[in-house]
Amino acid sequence: MELLDGKKIKKERIEELKKEIANLDRKPGIAVIQIGNDPASCVYVGNKEKTALNLGCYFKHVKLEENVSEEEVISKINELNYDNEIDGIIVQMPLPKHLNTSRILNSVNKDKDIDGLTDINAGLLFHNKDCFIPCTPKGILSILNYYNIDTKGKHVVIIGRSELVGRPLMALMLNNNATVTICHSYTNNLMNITKDADILIVAVGKKHLINEAFIKDGAVIIDVGINREDGKLYGDVNFDAVKDKCSYITPVPGGVGQMTVLSLYENLLKAYHRD
Repeated sequence: MELLDGKKIKKERIEELKKEIANLDRKPGIAVIQIGNDPASCVYVGNKEKTALNLGCYFKHVKLEENVSEEEVISKINELNYDNEIDGIIVQMPLPKHLNTSRILNSVNKDKDIDGLTDINAGLLFHNKDCFIPCTPKGILSILNYYNIDTKGKHVVIIGRSELVGRPLMALMLNNNATVTICHSYTNNLMNITKDADILIVAVGKKHLINEAFIKDGAVIIDVGINREDGKLYGDVNFDAVKDKCSYITPVPGGVGQMTVLSLYENLLKAYHRD
């Protein structure tokens, strides 16, 4: 078994991005809109800012009150859409319940949608056209490419159908010539399906959902799950149970999560060069 080390890939790629950014005419600009004071969101925004400054990017944190109106949020997004110093816009999720998430996300200019969450970018991805790929699916593909794990003709089984991971990942794997099966909470005989997977990608958010009985010998395991329990992080896959049966596996932490942050800034550079 070989570890798919996202931390190692991120470290190498960050140094490459630093050099590329240092040679640009201006700093790539990223704006993060945060609504309210959700503790987890504060941590995530802080991490994005830290990475941006480390890379040499311009970072703009737009903080709005919890009770902000939908029109005010969209107005702020429109300002950023026309701001020439801003190349990429992120709306930090989750949003307060009184706001229409879809309407707000789709207010972001598709050419600044570095999270890849607008309907336009989702459609372009499904049609295998140039677009911004959502960060976690993009990071997963980067891991597979780094370790020369070819998806062509492979049976890729994805557990989870979220709009952030499962659905775009299905399209991305199809675009890379995999045979894709997507499973979810209504799937019958899950074990029979996963045992046929050459590459198993688990993105559910349920600690140790998958053990050795669910995989075949030599399978590649991508664990997207991050589950916190008693101050520790656990994946959706029971690492110790499967490690002697699989050929490759991402650790939690230190795997896919590392690549998600990296992918965001790769998308930012792509947006910069679209100018």
